[in-house]
Amino acid sequence: MPKIKMIIGLGNVGAKYALTRHNVGFLFVDALAHTFNFDGFKEKFKGEFSKVTIDSDPVILLKPHTFMNLSGQSVQPAMQFFKIKPEELFVVHDDIDLKFSEVKIKCGGGDAGHNGLKDITRAIGKDYWRLRIGVGRPEFGDVSDYVLQKFSKEQLDSLVPLLEKLVDQTPTLITDCNLGSLS
Repeated sequence: MPKIKMIIGLGNVGAKYALTRHNVGFLFVDALAHTFNFDGFKEKFKGEFSKVTIDSDPVILLKPHTFMNLSGQSVQPAMQFFKIKPEELFVVHDDIDLKFSEVKIKCGGGDAGHNGLKDITRAIGKDYWRLRIGVGRPEFGDVSDYVLQKFSKEQLDSLVPLLEKLVDQTPTLITDCNLGSLS
C-alpha cells in the first residue's frame, strides 16, 4: 500500500460552522497541524494547506474553503500540484451512519449521500482513503440541519479525546491505514 501523502479535512468555512458536526474533518486537521509543528496554513487551491512531517514523512494538510458540496474544486488542483495519486489521499469527514465517536477507515466505495465525498469522487475518482468519524443520525428531522448543528458540550467532551487518539495514531494511519488500538 502506498503511503498517505495528503490528508484532507472536510468542513465548511466560517465561524458559524466552527464546531458543527459537518466540520469534524477540519477539527482533525487542525489537531494534526498543531501536534506536528506545522508551518502555518497558506491560502491556495480554494482552501488552506500546510506541510507537516509525521515520523519523517512529509504530509500535506488541506482544508477546502469551497464549502462541503464543492470540495473537489479544492482537492483536485492540490493533488495535481503536489503530484498526489488518489490512493495517497486520506479524506477525513463526518458520517451520520456511524454512532457518535465511532471511527472507520475504508478505501473507495460509495459516498453514502455525503456531498463532500460526491464532489471529490466526481473530481478524482473513488479510489481514495476515507477516515469516517461518526456523528450519529438524528431521530427526527432533516439530516442537513442536523450536520450543521454544533456539537453538544457532552459530545465535545468526548470528541476531544477521540481526536487526540486519532492524532496519536496518525503515523500508523499514513503508513498502513490502520486504526491500531482504536479498532
